[in-house]
Amino acid sequence: MNIELSDSKKLLALNKPKGYIVTRSDDLGRKTVYDLLPDWVFSDGWMPIGRLDLESKGLLLFTRDGKIGNLLTKPKNCIKVYEIWVRGHVTHEHILKTIKGVESPYGLLKALEVEKIGMAKAKTKLRVKIDEGKNRHIRRLFGSLKDPKFKTSLKVLSLSRVSIGDFKLDIKSGEWRFLSIKEEKALMKNL
Repeated sequence: MNIELSDSKKLLALNKPKGYIVTRSDDLGRKTVYDLLPDWVFSDGWMPIGRLDLESKGLLLFTRDGKIGNLLTKPKNCIKVYEIWVRGHVTHEHILKTIKGVESPYGLLKALEVEKIGMAKAKTKLRVKIDEGKNRHIRRLFGSLKDPKFKTSLKVLSLSRVSIGDFKLDIKSGEWRFLSIKEEKALMKNL
């Protein structure tokens, strides 16, 4: 891929598919996000900004600038939006609990906003906004809640990050691109 003059030299985006781990190398031989990117991304020291677990997919940003990475991962600095499918019936009371916060061994887990955007049998589709990202934050947050009908824990079946700050995912699964300078400025404007 050729770098255009309007491309950022500091940020690139990847639409991570399920089944790839976010690490530079893996002792178990699993596929990493670097398997989806050109060799120079690894050799030039581009690092992921934040994480998505093995089963999660969606927007992942990379940079070589540690300052940018720190700004975009610092709690309260940047809103991240996810679309998730949850096994179980998510009620209005569940949504209120996720916004108030749930204590866990990992600290207080909470969402800024939760919007119900779909239903299918015993599954609920939600759009979730958070401004911090503890390890498996959303999965643990919803897993701490019980389905009112079946009395089982809610379970996140699929999770996809669709935006970080003002930058919205717009590339196909497994593809990558540089952010434009305009997109970079919009993303960094409030930091």
